[in-house]
Amino acid sequence: MTDKPTRNIEAITNDIRLIFTSRDKAREKALPLCREIIRYASTTIRAVHRQELKSAASLLKEATALLKNAQQYTNSCGVANTAYLRDAEKEYAEASIVLALVSGMSLPTPDDLHIDPSSYLNGLGEAVGELRRYLLDNIRKGDLSRGEELLEMMDDIYSVLVTVDFPDAITGGLRRTTDMVRGVLEKTRSDLTLVIQQKNLENRLDKFDKEPE
Repeated sequence: MTDKPTRNIEAITNDIRLIFTSRDKAREKALPLCREIIRYASTTIRAVHRQELKSAASLLKEATALLKNAQQYTNSCGVANTAYLRDAEKEYAEASIVLALVSGMSLPTPDDLHIDPSSYLNGLGEAVGELRRYLLDNIRKGDLSRGEELLEMMDDIYSVLVTVDFPDAITGGLRRTTDMVRGVLEKTRSDLTLVIQQKNLENRLDKFDKEPE
């Protein structure tokens, strides 16, 4: 046998090195974009809590453009399924869902947002925590008008997430998110029930005080 079995090892390694170089360049370009996406998503949610819905929608558009660019970089090099991109997609999904629900719009779908389904479902779960915060902010302002509506949204989300029974490797750790949602839902239901009971008691006492002797 005249030729060594490893005669082409250098050529193979050089090809792999080129692939890795390409992926590394894509990563270097996508990482800053993903950080910006997360920042814009967080700012969007803060704007929602301040009732600045137009501003929130504008911020979300910025995040949408950044996400599209990040996905182009990762897709071009075959590294779309990366943790940093999935985290950015999750935060983007959360912001999109919170804005939609608070604004009274229909839920966007994963296809609408152009993101992975696992990122979407985890973002959907994370949105429950922001709905709780929005509900509590309203309660502190003495506004109970949307309490039952927001709680029902949270309940609907949990009822769906708990039925998604697949390995964490597929869902991106959705079980942990669903466990969190259950805890948030139970606390919110308890808090809202207590406030409603107190309000009803205050109304009855106020009515009693106004009755003629």
